[in-house]
Amino acid sequence: MITKSKLKLIKSLNRKKIREEHQLFIVEGYKSIRELLNSGLIAEDILIVSGNHQLDDLESEIISAKDMNILSNLKTAPGYLAVFKMNQKQELPKTGKIIALDDVKDPGNLGTIIRLADWFGIEHIVCSNETVDVYNSKSVQASMASLARVQVHYTHLKEYLSNSLLPIFPTAMGGTSIYKEKLPEQGIIIMGNESHGISEELLAIGTPISIPPYGKLQNTESLNVAMATSVILGEWLRSSSI
Repeated sequence: MITKSKLKLIKSLNRKKIREEHQLFIVEGYKSIRELLNSGLIAEDILIVSGNHQLDDLESEIISAKDMNILSNLKTAPGYLAVFKMNQKQELPKTGKIIALDDVKDPGNLGTIIRLADWFGIEHIVCSNETVDVYNSKSVQASMASLARVQVHYTHLKEYLSNSLLPIFPTAMGGTSIYKEKLPEQGIIIMGNESHGISEELLAIGTPISIPPYGKLQNTESLNVAMATSVILGEWLRSSSI
């Protein structure tokens, strides 16, 4: 039977400091838990509300719906919650197709970008230290377990980019159209903050690119950063394969 102290620890994992201290994070929902397990991540605890049986083939603990509601970070607790060990940290990437994120604040956007990276075969995302935590519960849920297959790094972004030998493409409204710029097989594309875009110091590094608007009435201020990432990655894969 799970102890009160364990329940207390699990609840405290909604705080970044505690997650980093214990190198643990929470995942909710049967599908996400199963996919992370199938991808090789290690679960320390799997908790199931009495009456749910889809994870009966694994070692798990049955808890009450009341306890699950206390632990859950979702409006409606799905009845399945697992505590996973964090990915082992790897060295910052030096080659390949890389996404860099400058001060992206919304955890849902980060999770969606991780999922997009997985879809398009991008293995590494390099984030500024100001970018939202990848193990934030909303980031985890939005990633749909893709974080098992995509390495997310945090570093001083300007220093990393300045030392890179890869071509760099910051995204900006005034940049060259991605449909006119020949994107290379390997490189770094920088996506910026939801409100302010990319910082001026990073814009000065590399060749700015943009997604041109085609609507007749240009009332749309900009694209959501995750939406923009989707468009750019699709064009990057197409352009570099020609």
